[in-house]
Amino acid sequence: MSEPRIVIRKAKEEDCEALLELIKELAVFEKAPEAVTVSLAHFKTSGFSNQPVWWALVACVIDPETQEETIIGMALYYIRYSTWKGQRMYLEDIIVTEEWRSKGIGRLLMSQLIFEAKQKNLPAIMWQVLDWNTEAIKFYKRYNATFDQEWLNVTLDISN
Repeated sequence: MSEPRIVIRKAKEEDCEALLELIKELAVFEKAPEAVTVSLAHFKTSGFSNQPVWWALVACVIDPETQEETIIGMALYYIRYSTWKGQRMYLEDIIVTEEWRSKGIGRLLMSQLIFEAKQKNLPAIMWQVLDWNTEAIKFYKRYNATFDQEWLNVTLDISN
């Protein structure tokens, strides 16, 4: 019996339901399951309309017997603009389902993300990490990422 194969590819619209499930899994991990309020329809439109605002890579495991594909991870990003630095890739979320963590899937996603940034001539990738997420911090340190302790996150909710 052969081993399952891992493939990293660009997300497709039909992946959105699985991506949203991964996002919900991340929210549970981050102790905020009620925080995911985006609808599947809005999520799809935002990523797959004529003017998408996000793009994603997915990690899939391919069953060696059936060739069936199961999404086990994702990296969702968009382009942000810095008045000081210009365009940068912003990594909104990198998620690997719990069962597949610590098996190199995050490294595969990050490598492809770096490749995407270089292909788009983006000089840097930026993201946030919770200060208590020690495993993620250790993962990011392997890439010599710079951690900024000076800036605070700010949100202004204008929905109501």
